[in-house]
Formats: sequence, structure tokens, C-alpha cells
Amino acid sequence: MNTAPSLAALKPLFASAWHDAGARTDGTELCGALLAAYAEPQRHYHSTQHLAECLHGFEVVRHLAQRPAEVALALWFHDAVYDVHGSDNEEQSAAWARQALTTAGVQAEVAERVYELVMATRHTSAPAAGDAQLLVDIDLSILGADAQRFAQYEQQIRKEYAFVPEDLFRTKRKEVLLSFAARPRIYGTDHFHATLEARARVNLAQALA
Repeated sequence: MNTAPSLAALKPLFASAWHDAGARTDGTELCGALLAAYAEPQRHYHSTQHLAECLHGFEVVRHLAQRPAEVALALWFHDAVYDVHGSDNEEQSAAWARQALTTAGVQAEVAERVYELVMATRHTSAPAAGDAQLLVDIDLSILGADAQRFAQYEQQIRKEYAFVPEDLFRTKRKEVLLSFAARPRIYGTDHFHATLEARARVNLAQALA
């Protein structure tokens, strides 16, 4: 996951997904607002780097998606709202997606599916199947990154929670990582299970140690 498109290359990806979803606007202003959101100063991991990595990862597995445009748009919106002190970031991000799509004339069922896809990235439970499973696997692909990128990821998460005392951060972070390590499968799709599962297990074990 180290190779990601430049920010300039992201805009055509958004335009393509926006058009394919049936939007009646060009989406240029919205794309700019999303990129600005991912560039907010409180973000160290949930940033344009993460967005670009997710979109790059999706392009590799686009053929596995049932509704590719909806998965792509859900990736654009999945961390659109990110307040490190908030507990409803996914809900707000999903609501933004649904409102933006509806305003642009996209069919209500499409907007609702994108809303539900974004909500799946709360990671409260493993998604059943389909596009939600693929989306979540892409979002969690950082767990199976090479050792250098995974170490950077851990450092970025710590920076986002710099206000949390070290002992408390370690306790809470351990709970998060254990929740993934305890799953029978970290990755639901066969593709990501085959390509990233083993590496993710090693990364999690080292981080927990």
C-alpha cells in the first residue's frame, strides 16, 4: 500500500465515480471540499495519504465490486468527518454522503447504499458480504502493510491522540488492535485474506507485544 496516486490524480477518480453514480452536477466543488477535509491539521493518519491509499487499493480490486461507483464514493466519504474527540464521525460522514448525493439528483436507493457502506467502516462488527465487505477490507488494508508503513501508521495514530496520556493510550490502543487480532479472519474477502492476512497477523502481534 505504499504506492498511491498523487492528489492531482484523485480528482478524475472522484469525477468518474460521481458521474457513474448518476449525479447531475460535475462534483468539482464537492471534491475540493472532501480533499480539504482530509487535509485538516488534526489528521495524521486519517488524511489524504489514507484516502489515496484506499482509492489506489480499490482500483486494483475494482472488478470484485458489485457497484464500483458506490464503493468508490463510500471510500471518498468514509473519513470525511474526523474529529478525534468525536464518537459519531462515521455517522456524520455517511450523512454528508447521502445529502450530497441526494442533492445532486442521485437515486435515493443509491444514496442510501453509499450511506450504509460508510457506516460499515465503524468496524463494530465484520460486514456480512458484498461491497461492504470489500470496502472494509480496503479500509483495513493498512494492517497488512509492510513493516515500515505499519510503523508509520502506528505513529500517525499516536499523533492524532497526542492529548491522551501514554498509559491510557496504550490501554485503549491495545483494545482496538486485539479486537482485530481476535477475529477468525481479519479480511472477509478471499482476495485480501490471501494477500494481507498473514502480514496483518505479524504486524498486530508485534504491535501488541
